[in-house]
Amino acid sequence: MENQTTSNSVSAIENRLAELGLTLPEVAPPVAAYVPAVTSGNHAFTSGQLPFFKGELPAVGKVGADVTPEAAKEMAATCVLNALAAVKSVIGDLDRITKIVKVVGFVSSDPSFTGQPGVVNGASELLGEIFGEAGIHARSAVGVAVLPLDSPVEVELVAEFS
Repeated sequence: MENQTTSNSVSAIENRLAELGLTLPEVAPPVAAYVPAVTSGNHAFTSGQLPFFKGELPAVGKVGADVTPEAAKEMAATCVLNALAAVKSVIGDLDRITKIVKVVGFVSSDPSFTGQPGVVNGASELLGEIFGEAGIHARSAVGVAVLPLDSPVEVELVAEFS
């Protein structure tokens, strides 16, 4: 579906992002053989989104060793912005989102690091700030040995839309 917003029309969700001092980035290009998001019925499913900011990863390595949990939490929020850009690319307007259904966060973790839920809170808390009640979701926070491009975090989400 083509993008429904134009330069003269900004969605309420994008206005909310602006109030938070955030902007929706361009859709991050895939780093392998997949698409950033697909729809099935009235749900949009994103591929795992890395914390690209202006085309670059802000840090690489393991959380708890090379990257602080606080920095990783911020990167999880960046992943959400990238995921929302991917959703917008397939539904046209973020105002169509009626519910964030599920978030899965992956944290590249030092073997002794057990704070994955706190890192993924960066994604969950931002979704709550953006969508309010509709941003409350089911979630998994998973520690992994390594992520693509040595990213510290990766987030995917499922959004319901009308």
